[in-house]
Amino acid sequence: MAEILCDIDHGVMRLRLNRPEKKNALTRAMYTELTARLDAASGDDAVRAVVISAEGGDFSAGNDILDFAQGAAELQAADIGAIPVFRFLKALTFFEKPLIAAVRGQAVGVGVTMLLHCDLVVVADDVRLSLPFLKLGLVPEAGSTLLLPRRIGHQRAFAWMALGEVIGADDAKTLGLVNRVVAAGDVEAAAGEMAAKVSRLPPTALKHTKAFLRDADDVWEVIKAEGEVFRKLLTSPEAMAAFSAFMTKAG
Repeated sequence: MAEILCDIDHGVMRLRLNRPEKKNALTRAMYTELTARLDAASGDDAVRAVVISAEGGDFSAGNDILDFAQGAAELQAADIGAIPVFRFLKALTFFEKPLIAAVRGQAVGVGVTMLLHCDLVVVADDVRLSLPFLKLGLVPEAGSTLLLPRRIGHQRAFAWMALGEVIGADDAKTLGLVNRVVAAGDVEAAAGEMAAKVSRLPPTALKHTKAFLRDADDVWEVIKAEGEVFRKLLTSPEAMAAFSAFMTKAG
């Protein structure tokens, strides 16, 4: 069964995470497939926008911890730009066309930080957003240490990352993290409406406007810096204890 579903309709590519039995936890293979799809969308003039959503009741539980542990040696040894998750983050960072996210249920870790790269975000009224990096002995990723404080301010960003808070739909809307809150059954339709509207805009003007709104090179430099610290901390006693506890529980 394909873990990333993809279709294109009326200029909109729809990418759907398809591991509902694992709450759409992301594996290295899924990151590789997502990157390939985004690269294909970038080079296809017929694709005017991309919507990222998920099958089942949850958007994403973040990284698949078992798969993540199996790839730990690669994560430590490889160049940052060659690691599947960082190739995906780079594709998000430099994607020139509109990115729209449709989110319901649980979104954890990278399931949240990838939303900071989306131009429009629709969430269900049951959404629960959490950033457990510090509890795992790690630093946040995906440029979130730059993008999140810019969006919601230092104190709110720090509280979310450090105090283990879970952000619901109303708070996410108030903080400016999302554009719309709808019923769970309406999330993909609402995101599709937004995608249809932006896909009808002149593409060159849209591309330049998106580029002016943020500096992708600046964001990518922060992602790489976070990544270097992230992988150093993977071997810290705190992180190793957290991962060991998780895998013991999973086993």
